Amino acid sequence: MINFSCIQDLIDIANNQERTIDDIVVEYEATHSFKSVIYIKENMQTIWQVMKESAEKSINNTQKSVSGMVGGDAQKLFTFKDSFAGDFVKEAASYAVAVAETNAAMGKIAACPTAGSCGIVPGALIAAQNHYNYDDEQICNALFTATGIGMVIENNAMIAGAQGGCQAECGSAAGMAAGALVHLAGGSPEQIGNAVALAIKNLLGLACDPVAGLVEVPCVKRNGFATTVAILAADMSLAGVKSVIPVDEVIDAMYRIGKSMPKSIRETATGGLATTPTGIALKEKIYSK
Repeated sequence: MINFSCIQDLIDIANNQERTIDDIVVEYEATHSFKSVIYIKENMQTIWQVMKESAEKSINNTQKSVSGMVGGDAQKLFTFKDSFAGDFVKEAASYAVAVAETNAAMGKIAACPTAGSCGIVPGALIAAQNHYNYDDEQICNALFTATGIGMVIENNAMIAGAQGGCQAECGSAAGMAAGALVHLAGGSPEQIGNAVALAIKNLLGLACDPVAGLVEVPCVKRNGFATTVAILAADMSLAGVKSVIPVDEVIDAMYRIGKSMPKSIRETATGGLATTPTGIALKEKIYSK
């Protein structure tokens, strides 16, 4: 029976058995869930379809959330012609924002790993499929790699903003997306690990300070920004750039930073942006309706 407790375990198993990380994760899931490999893979196909549909829903319309704070920004970015970032990065960020807008408008999304960070992995992978013609099977294999990364983070640190701030949500999702992109590009297990480390390192300490306690501001746009971090982390790793701090130590640092964060910036809406004059005014306006 295959078991792993850290990213280095996944890397070692992959290298020693000459397997890919996604293959290891599929076997692990099948064994521990008592489901067939066919069922596990079909279920991932379903999740991938939900991701794509949730992105397209907000890319194609300007529906506002109930609060009125978000909605329509994904379409604005997607149709913007003079991007400094380039078409791939702009499109990935647009789709990430779109999925998060769908969530804010009470639409169906796949929490990956959470609702607050639901756009980052889909944004990166939808853009990758559109620009590099990966088929759905290849994308789903990359999602299994992301799944393994997310499992390790959840077990060894945290993925909830209430526990560790937004570094635990958008940071974890950025690490998952970076690893998935490196998988798609044919990177080695070590390069996948480095991409995860590079992505998470650059989002350490990120506050979770939702205005009015809603997963809207700054959460929706932050999905777009975190997607760009994931893309650059993947590029750096594929180029041969290594994280000086090993990936599992980065995850441990995220855990320790999260535990040391004050509660006011851990999804309580009692600090940070939520307590700016505008944040307070928006809260009063929303809840006085």
